[in-house]
Formats: sequence, C-alpha cells, structure tokens
Amino acid sequence: FQTISWAYPLTWFLSSVAFFVPLVRMDWKAMWKTAGMLRKPSGKSRLWLLADMLRCALKYNAGYVDYKIAQMYRLNDAQRKTQITRGLSNQIVRRMNDKAYWYLFDDKATFNELFKEEVGRGWMKLSPATDPEAFKAFLAAPPDIIAKPLEGSSGVGIARYTQDDWQGREDDFLKELLDGQIGIIEERVIQHPRLMALCPTSVNTIRIATLLGDKKQGIVYAFLRIGNGKVMDNVDCGGMAAPINLDTGVISGVGANKAGEAFEFHPMTGKRIPGTQIPYWEEVKAMCLKAMHVVPQVRFVAWDVAITPDGPVFIEGNSFPSHAIPQFAAHFPDGVGILPRFEAFIDL
Repeated sequence: FQTISWAYPLTWFLSSVAFFVPLVRMDWKAMWKTAGMLRKPSGKSRLWLLADMLRCALKYNAGYVDYKIAQMYRLNDAQRKTQITRGLSNQIVRRMNDKAYWYLFDDKATFNELFKEEVGRGWMKLSPATDPEAFKAFLAAPPDIIAKPLEGSSGVGIARYTQDDWQGREDDFLKELLDGQIGIIEERVIQHPRLMALCPTSVNTIRIATLLGDKKQGIVYAFLRIGNGKVMDNVDCGGMAAPINLDTGVISGVGANKAGEAFEFHPMTGKRIPGTQIPYWEEVKAMCLKAMHVVPQVRFVAWDVAITPDGPVFIEGNSFPSHAIPQFAAHFPDGVGILPRFEAFIDL
C-alpha cells in the first residue's frame, strides 16, 4: 500500500510537469499576433485560433510558424499528422545527423573547400590575418562579389558589392567587411537566363534535400526558391518557393511565401512560375546524389543549388534543413503534407 500511495502522486507530478513545461516555453505574444493575422483567411475568431494553435503545439509539437504556413486551421487530425512540424523536424535532424560533423556544412569556407569541384567559383576566407595584397588580387578579377558571414542562415548578413564599393579603397573596404562580421567573399554566380527571367535581382536557387535513410536513399523533395526584389531568394527575406517534379524537373506548383500568398505569375516580372523547366535537371540530381555520400555521418542534407549557363553549382549545404520550405499550404491543396515522403525513407 505504501508503494501505491507514493507512486500515484509522483506519476501525477511528473505528468503535470511534462504538460506545463511546453506551455511555459511558448511564445504567447507571437501566437496571439499570428492568431490575429489568420482571422480573415480562416474565418475563425482569434480565441478559437489561439486555442487550436495550443492544441496543435501540445499534440503535434507544432510551432506558430508551422501552424501558419501549413494553414493547420483548415486541416483535420489525419491531415495534421502528415505535416513536418518543428518538433518532428528537430527529431529527424538529431537522429540522422551527427552534430560533430555539422561544421563541415555550417562553416561556409569549410564547405567550399570540401565541395570545391561542385562550388566551381572563386572565394576567399577573411580574417584579421588576411593579407591585404591577396585581398586586392582577388578583387581584381570579378566585377562584383557576394559577402557572407562565415556561419549563419536565412540570408542574414549576406550582401552584394560591386567595384564601385572598393575600387581605390581596398584597405578600407577590407576593414569594413571585417567590422561587419563578414568571413568569406565569393565571385557572384551568373545564373541561367531561364531562371533569371523569373526574378533578375537574386540568384534563384534550388533547395534539394537528400536522405541516406534506413529504408532507401535519394532525394526527398526539391523546390525552386525565387526572389522578390532583394539580393536573396530566401523565404525569410521575402522570397517564395515552388515545388519541382523530381522526375521531370518541371515546376509543378505556384510560388508561395511565408505570408501565405501564392503566385502563378511572378509579381515583379510577370513570368509564369508553374511549367518552368529547370535547366540541367539530371545534372542537378546527379550532383546532389553524389555529394550526399561525402559526409555519411550527416545523412539528411538540404543542398542549395544554382544553375549557371554551364550547369549546376553548389551555393551551400544545410545540416539542419528548414522544414518551412516544403510545407507551404499552397503546395498541398488536399491537406496531406510531406511527412509520407520521409516515411518512405525512414521509420518515424
């Protein structure tokens, strides 16, 4: 009897902690704001949306961003179970990718060296020890460059510079880059005219995910990321994503962004997005399928691929892929998300 009397309150206490800890960690302010944003498109009240958001957080480990981009208010429980939520995405990455090897992808200079054949462009790592003369020699070749922090994601800190920014003041320019936490400069990629026609302000890259799974290995999904006026095509910088048919390399759906907008025609250029054929598609797939074996300890990688007039090149590889890009509701009109594709590769 003593065992029972102690076990029950202990079990109750632990289950209570397990329930309330996620509640404490939630960003209630952002959730309330998101609920306000979704009132009109959902036709639901703010309180209903907040309560439903809370339910999805506790039941599916879905963050408020997951809820918004997948438009979970329109889904039933069976459909919600097919979404890759933040919690499930983190679980997949932790299981598939050995953190000791993340640096090979997260450090842009290390990645460029490891995949130098596929990167296919000039680059230079910057530090306080950088030789000013070597820096000047690098700047003498390209008409413009892309400058990046050595680590980071979502396009934060990335900028484009032209000769007007450095000509005749290279020493000061180097100091400005270092002061701005820039760790690497690269020759700008000149993209294929077909992709430039969609949006000329950014290099519109393919996000293509490979998985060395327990059941099979290969490509899980591919999306073209398209800019919308900025230097970056990243969806966190106002860009959009459109799904690519893995067999044909043809864009199979509209461009969609994080705000929930969908575009059949690009709002800047008027070019139709669905139906666009990705150039060198077979070469793109072959490059990624080969690269996924280079670091087998990182089994789930999202590669960012640019298409030049001469073929595909890597921009970077992501050891912790964003789960937002393949989850936009506009790409899943039947409400069934991308989780079944992952289940074909691994047990979840």
